[in-house]
Amino acid sequence: MSTPYPFTALVGQDDLRLALLLNAVSPAVGGVLVRGEKGTAKSTAVRALSALLPEVPVVAGCRFSCDPAAPDPNCPDGPHEAGGATARPARMVELPVGASEDRLVGALDIERALAEGVKAFEPGLLADAHRGILYVDEVNLLHDHLVDLLLDAAAMGASYVEREGVSVRHAARFLLVGTMNPEEGELRPQLLDRFGLTVEVAASRETDQRVEVVRRRLAYDDDPEGFAARFAADEAALRDRVVAARALLPQVVLGDAALRQIAATCAAFEVDGMRADIVMARTATALAAWAGRTDVQSEDVRQAALLALPHRRRRNPFDAPGLDEDKLDETLEEARDDEASEEPEPPEGDDDPDGGGPDGGGPGGGQPPADGPDGPDSPELPSQSQGPDTEEAPAPQEPAPAPGGASAEQQPVRAAEPFRTKMLSVPGIGEGAAGRRSRARTEHGRTTGSRRPQGALTKLHLAATVQAAAPHQKARGRSGTGLVVRRDDLRQATREGREGNLVLFVVDASGSMAARQRMSAVKGAVLSLLLDAYQRRDKVGLVTFRGKDAEVALPPTSSVDAAAARLESLPTGGRTPLAAGLLKAHDVLRIERLRDAARRPLVVVVTDGRATGGVEPVARAGRAARLFAADGVASVVVDCESGYVRLGLAGQLAGELGGTAVTLDELRADSIAGLVKDVQGMNSPSRRAA
Repeated sequence: MSTPYPFTALVGQDDLRLALLLNAVSPAVGGVLVRGEKGTAKSTAVRALSALLPEVPVVAGCRFSCDPAAPDPNCPDGPHEAGGATARPARMVELPVGASEDRLVGALDIERALAEGVKAFEPGLLADAHRGILYVDEVNLLHDHLVDLLLDAAAMGASYVEREGVSVRHAARFLLVGTMNPEEGELRPQLLDRFGLTVEVAASRETDQRVEVVRRRLAYDDDPEGFAARFAADEAALRDRVVAARALLPQVVLGDAALRQIAATCAAFEVDGMRADIVMARTATALAAWAGRTDVQSEDVRQAALLALPHRRRRNPFDAPGLDEDKLDETLEEARDDEASEEPEPPEGDDDPDGGGPDGGGPGGGQPPADGPDGPDSPELPSQSQGPDTEEAPAPQEPAPAPGGASAEQQPVRAAEPFRTKMLSVPGIGEGAAGRRSRARTEHGRTTGSRRPQGALTKLHLAATVQAAAPHQKARGRSGTGLVVRRDDLRQATREGREGNLVLFVVDASGSMAARQRMSAVKGAVLSLLLDAYQRRDKVGLVTFRGKDAEVALPPTSSVDAAAARLESLPTGGRTPLAAGLLKAHDVLRIERLRDAARRPLVVVVTDGRATGGVEPVARAGRAARLFAADGVASVVVDCESGYVRLGLAGQLAGELGGTAVTLDELRADSIAGLVKDVQGMNSPSRRAA
């Protein structure tokens, strides 16, 4: 076994280390989600934590780590008799992103269960992680069905394995730690809320700290044992402190004043539900124990809020997690004042005219009193927003006219408010990654038939299995009531569910689309489709075209946040190289098909259909569009043409693509009922053959 990197050898990352240690002190805090860019020691810190945890007393020989003081009465290895206790180090179990359901929850021998009625159960990772750490690297890429199992286990503290009426239950209480890179996509809100604390990590920009990180890492790689020995004393001291804090934790008192601050903070930041209040209370208590105190103080509540609330304030996938610390301080101060005294606030006319209070003059000061324009400082305040130069301050919000009219580049405009879109889907039945968009053969969903299992049996089709075994019962010498089942009789259930697709946006950013109000509406529509892609577990990509060429603004990724950011900063102007945009998109699909052949694409072209620039731009665009039709790629053209006179070019482009065209208004979910049917119809094999 390789020597782990010492926890005390980590440089910087104070919040990350504190969050992990608080969970070591009080596992009831609920785990940690570590968000950050690659190469920031996320995994290293988590793996180093297990060495700081105290040993776990277990029943000797129990595969489910039962506590000798209170063994699980439903343990599959039980019942356990008194005695036979032993101790082992706390485990850190890693859940691979591509793990199967049986690997996570355990596997039941279906053949023995049916033929002999024996619960032959092989424990999974949840059993291994009981009373330890379950670590999920790249947790945001975890498949939905595994996320569901994790949620159930985290909520109930137990894992249930059921196969056609045969069930096994065992305890599964663990510290859930996940790491993720937000660039690769966000986490499901249900799982996000299950993490007690969250930490944002980034590489230090201080030269000395970066030098020390490299120096220590090289020393560890050259001699892991010798490097660990250098920090052995620090590790032992930190381990002793964790044990002492655990012992002190039951004595910590959470007073009414601290509890009022916690409730006021959660209410002020409008977090959903009551889990945030509970997590903050547990975190503040753990902070007090970690500091060696038996009372929770205001600074404990503040630190708890910074760790427990940021990921609970996201209202949509485009909101960056975070907390306004000024608002937090104000909320805590107000709650403290309400608790400490009932003194009335001073009259409004008693404000210090010299600006000596918290709202006095100077950089960063608060707003002046609404009814105090005659104070000595008031003449200076209007001077910051008056005068011949400052009267034109709003002008930069509008694009300044430039030579060349629409051909000149204009500054990016903000997107209009997103709306709920009609679902676009790919025709046919695929076999891609689990999602919520198009029909697909999956491991989860409604049963549509049966087949012989290829490899391990995962989903038994009971009726088909019985039907296959029934004709052979006499030949097999059946004498009792049990059914004699052989391996060849087993049948795997085939199921149909939903898959996620690759939604590739091809956005026209040329001068013909550059009118501010029009481009704002276009961006709002694309943002709405991005939000829909997030909810349906799609990968997304963004190709833009303007001027003389097209570019891949965002290669296919699971991060709709990144796509939204690129869209927000998208400039407009220039000619309309439609053919270049389509060819670039076709090239992106070709490369992506080599990487992930099972994920089917859906191309969404956002344009008014115009094509200018180069030789025969319209003809070249038509030839490029027919490449998609020849490959059978599902496509939709969002027609952005406006005005009384419409040329219908977007509809012609949709015909060349073999897809369908919808207007911005028709894209809304409440505006058109048959959009999905139209898309599938335009992309059906018979239609393409015609």
